[in-house]
Amino acid sequence: MKLGPHLHRIGNDVVAAYLVDTEEGVTVVDAGLAGHWPELLAELTTMGRTPDDVRGLVLTHGDTDHIGFAERLRREHGVPVYVHAADADRARGGDKPKPTFGRWRPGALLGFLTYSLRKGGLRTTYLTEVTEVHDGDVLPLPGAPRVVGMPGHSPGSIAVHVPVADAVMVGDALTTRDVLTGRTGPGPAPFTDDPAQALDSLSRLAGLDATWLLPGHGAPWRGDLAALPDEVRRAAAS
Repeated sequence: MKLGPHLHRIGNDVVAAYLVDTEEGVTVVDAGLAGHWPELLAELTTMGRTPDDVRGLVLTHGDTDHIGFAERLRREHGVPVYVHAADADRARGGDKPKPTFGRWRPGALLGFLTYSLRKGGLRTTYLTEVTEVHDGDVLPLPGAPRVVGMPGHSPGSIAVHVPVADAVMVGDALTTRDVLTGRTGPGPAPFTDDPAQALDSLSRLAGLDATWLLPGHGAPWRGDLAALPDEVRRAAAS
C-alpha cells in the first residue's frame, strides 16, 4: 500500500511494517511476521525495486511480531538490521519479561492469534547479527531515519522519524488497534513491560515534525502529535 511519495506499508491493521523509498534505495522499518515475506517482495516489485535495493532494516523493538523476516533479509541479501542496544538481546531470542494480558475480548484475541499463525508467527527466526543504535542516532540509510528512544513497551523500544516521508513509525510505543480488545484509536499497546514508562515516553513525540504516525498495530494516524500523549492516557484510564 502506498501512503505517500516515499512511503509504503505492508501487512494490515493487525500487524504492519513500512518501507521508505528514495533515490538512494529503500529503508524497511520493522519486519512483521515471517509470512509477510511475499508481501515485502510484492510491494518492492510495485515500487520497481528488489530486495537488493534495501539498504537497511530498522526494528522499533525486538518482539517476534516485528522481527519476522529480518534475519532472512539479512542472510539472503546482506541487509544490515538495526535495533536499539537495550533490545539487541531480545531480537536475538534472549529472555524478556512476561507482561500480563490486561483486558481482552475473545473475538479480538482469536483474530490476532489466527492471523499471526497464518503469517508464520510460530516460525520466527531470531537475529544472529544486529547493528546496535541509540537514542538520537541518525542512521546512514535512505531517508536519514532518526532514532527516538521510547522505552516502556520494551527497554529498547524506539520511534523512527523519517522527515522525507513526513512520518514517524512508533512500533508498539502506542497502538491504534488493540489486538486484544479490538479497540481502535490511539491507546496504549498491550504486552507492555512498563506501562507507566511507556506513557511517559510519549511526550517525546510532541516535538517531531510529521504528518503520519505509523504504529505496528492499527491504522495509520494523522493528527496533532503534541495532543497525542493525553489522548493515549485517557484511553489507558478508560
